[in-house]
Amino acid sequence: MDALVPMASQPTEMSSRNWMMRRLIIDTIRTDPEWKDGNYTTQPKAFRMANVFYGIATNGGTLAFQQMAPTRELADKLLDQRLAAPIAADANDFLYQWDSSRDYNPAPGLDRIKAALLAINSADDERNPPETGILERELKRVKNGRLYLIPASADTRGHGTTANARWWKAQLQELLQAAPRRAM
Repeated sequence: MDALVPMASQPTEMSSRNWMMRRLIIDTIRTDPEWKDGNYTTQPKAFRMANVFYGIATNGGTLAFQQMAPTRELADKLLDQRLAAPIAADANDFLYQWDSSRDYNPAPGLDRIKAALLAINSADDERNPPETGILERELKRVKNGRLYLIPASADTRGHGTTANARWWKAQLQELLQAAPRRAM
């Protein structure tokens, strides 16, 4: 490969708050009597609550939430809207999705990366907080690795910021133009 662009991630094992929150949503659903060891006929009620809780706790951006819900009444309204929204996912799929990250750990292979690498994260990422220094420390092991950290603002959305290309489009174009092409 010529270039790599990991987004909203950290090159370390699943750990800390990120894993603890995932474990809490997994356990919340699995301990719901309506889950029935995955043999439910209707989605367990805890599934909706766990999904909304996790989304608010780990995605959205502190400044953005403050702007959207600067009062208790507006915060309640936003939460009620999210709790009332239809949920198209399935509890067992949701469990698989979050539990499958338990053994995520790219750290052992970082030294083997030869391609140009641009890690893109957001300064207000709740799942991969930059203040831990993990990403900057581990990127030193990637010969051609660099970080683009999107500054936090009321317009960013924390972990979800990288879903909008306006924040990183120019940096990606620069990487793709500058990355050496490997012979096939």
